[in-house]
Amino acid sequence: MKKIALLASLLVTAATQAQSPASANSNPVEWVNPLMGTDSKPSLSNGNTYPSIVLPWGMNAWMPQTGRMGDGWAYTYASDKIRGFKQTHQPSPWMNDYGQFAIMPVTGSLKFNQDNRASWFSHKTEIAKPYYYSVYLADADVTAELTPTERAAQFRFTFPENDSSFIVVDAFDKGSSVRIIPAEKKIVGYTTRNSGGVPANFKNYFVIYLDKPFTTAFTTNGTNLVKDSLEVTNAHAGAVIGFKTKRGEKVNLRVASSFISLEQAELNLQREIGNTSFDATAQKGKQAWNKVLGRIKVEGGSEEQTRTFYSCLYRAVQFPQKHYEFDASNKMVHYSPYNGEVLPGYMFAGTGFWDTFRALYPLLNLLYPEINKEMQQGLVNDYKEGGWLPEWSSPGLRNVMVGNNSASVVADAYIKGLRGYDIETLYEALLHGANNEGPLTAVGRAGVKYYNELGYVPYDVKINENAARTLEYAYDDFTIYQLAKMLKRPQAEIDLYAKRSQNYRNLFDTETKLMRGKNKDGSFQKPFNPFKWGDAFTEGNSWHYSWSVFHDVNGLKKLMGGDEMFVKMLDSVFNLPPVFDESYYGSVIHEIREMQIMNMGQYAHGNQPIQHMIYLYNYAGQPWKTQQHVRNVMAQLYKPTPDGYCGDEDNGQTSAWYIFSAMGFYPVCPGTTEYVLGTPLFKKMTITLENGKTLQLNAPNNSAANKYVQQLTFNGKLHTKNYVDHFELMKGGVLDFNMSPVPNKQRGTNKNDFPYSYSK
Repeated sequence: MKKIALLASLLVTAATQAQSPASANSNPVEWVNPLMGTDSKPSLSNGNTYPSIVLPWGMNAWMPQTGRMGDGWAYTYASDKIRGFKQTHQPSPWMNDYGQFAIMPVTGSLKFNQDNRASWFSHKTEIAKPYYYSVYLADADVTAELTPTERAAQFRFTFPENDSSFIVVDAFDKGSSVRIIPAEKKIVGYTTRNSGGVPANFKNYFVIYLDKPFTTAFTTNGTNLVKDSLEVTNAHAGAVIGFKTKRGEKVNLRVASSFISLEQAELNLQREIGNTSFDATAQKGKQAWNKVLGRIKVEGGSEEQTRTFYSCLYRAVQFPQKHYEFDASNKMVHYSPYNGEVLPGYMFAGTGFWDTFRALYPLLNLLYPEINKEMQQGLVNDYKEGGWLPEWSSPGLRNVMVGNNSASVVADAYIKGLRGYDIETLYEALLHGANNEGPLTAVGRAGVKYYNELGYVPYDVKINENAARTLEYAYDDFTIYQLAKMLKRPQAEIDLYAKRSQNYRNLFDTETKLMRGKNKDGSFQKPFNPFKWGDAFTEGNSWHYSWSVFHDVNGLKKLMGGDEMFVKMLDSVFNLPPVFDESYYGSVIHEIREMQIMNMGQYAHGNQPIQHMIYLYNYAGQPWKTQQHVRNVMAQLYKPTPDGYCGDEDNGQTSAWYIFSAMGFYPVCPGTTEYVLGTPLFKKMTITLENGKTLQLNAPNNSAANKYVQQLTFNGKLHTKNYVDHFELMKGGVLDFNMSPVPNKQRGTNKNDFPYSYSK
């Protein structure tokens, strides 16, 4: 009987773990590789991701932890030891983590120290899926499995025959607390470890239940066992509980956390897991992922393309994370990372708008508008509680990157039809952010007085990355102008932001035909090296940032000398050698190295500022060059492998570029309703829109060679434009692409077919 029961259990687990990729249309989650991008390090990013075991937009994620406590590179593919299984909210290794604690099984002798308890493992015994993770811990002779819900998780540890089996709970340093309650087979506590952006009272509370009594229980103070107390609060609290195990014995843990209280963590656990079995929770997680990923069905691509596509979509629907919970009366509440209070309503955390305004939020507006509607309501609460919109939240305001791109995120959602939230308050927040310096240089607008008076942020007034700020502020002003028109604001206000949207012109250098830092007296910076990274620009050089005129490509084109010269300048990005000047940083930063080794000249797809640039050929009558470069980038720079990205993935942005590009179009200018055409990747793609309509993208003769669009019809009518409209797509319908191995140099050359430009 024991053998039969064990066999049944193994069959259920096997069904949870493995699905044939051939069933991708009903099980798209089985194509996802959570390890894509994990073969990274500070000096070279192949994604800087970790295997995130999580539900879409879930409040908590879990990961195997290979790095030391506090290391942003918490899981690296090249590592060979696991120190624990960590609850994480980390959006990026550069931002690091918060709300984190770890659980680890050990055997043989009692070990709490992270180095002592670490176990060798092999990727050959590792199964990583969005809804399930399993690995064999060789030193402990334990197979560890975990499966998540939005705010909770279940663990299943299969132990060997041992008189000394243990489970370690590490609440981490920087201030933590743990209490063991043997009578309830329960451990509770909190962790305060964070990386900034939180009030003084920040805590992440956790509750852990075991299904096995424990005969040994100790708390720890980081280095020593506390033998006379089952409760400890100090700099680094932890717990170790122990028991005897039989070979193959499974010990189950139910875990949940809360940013509000222990009682709320208990509620989260009971609501999301209760008495549900491990396999049932995994099955629910699988269904949740299939529902979200199943919005898009792809056919006719290679296995590599299909795996890459769904792995990118998995990354795109994780951040920002839900930062809200439901109280005892089932009312939505959240712990505010701005004022430390528990307040009603939505809140999300963990994204940088400098990255994600470009394609991630437009992707949500197209595929998942309902979740972005919730995010917009969360932004209202951000502003009410913190006085500013976050440009980078993790979980509250963080001082990194430039620009005021919350304007784009707010405007694009409303312009693309999202409703049901307080847009008037959000518009007030945009005006506040656009006209004031914030409490941090990355909040509001650093240099705003110069910008509003001179039309640019000067190079010589000790405000770093000034040209990048100017270009982004000008685009952000365009999005405010667009929203102001929709909200029927006073004409003088509309005109003001329209005028400011043209401030990009103030940095254009006719000599080099590039953007260049400008001094307060109106003279350009000297000397000027267009290959110099940083300085006047942000994580890039002038060749990257000169295209950051999303809203007025026609205006930029005229400054450069018209269509022919504009195309020559675009071509130069790929034709120039990958030279660089790193003197501003004092060393070669990883973004520079990633550009250099990709062998695409000055094209630096591994960072965000230039990712839209390929699509700009559509504005100058040579869309076939867009098609050529898009397909090259997709083929060369994305793989469903641990080294699968060409730079930081960045909260779904670099993935969203791939998803849009696979569809055959891209949102060059969020804040308008146009998507600029490229070339579809698959023979067929079926998108089920949230409104119930279906959008079908057909390219039956598509192939690696047939990458050029000969002809496009939309619902049977010839479509000559170099763009498609959001609201037309939302009606559903069929886009038929006739593909060819040679470019059609007549299609898309008429100026009437060019995409939107402010000065068109």
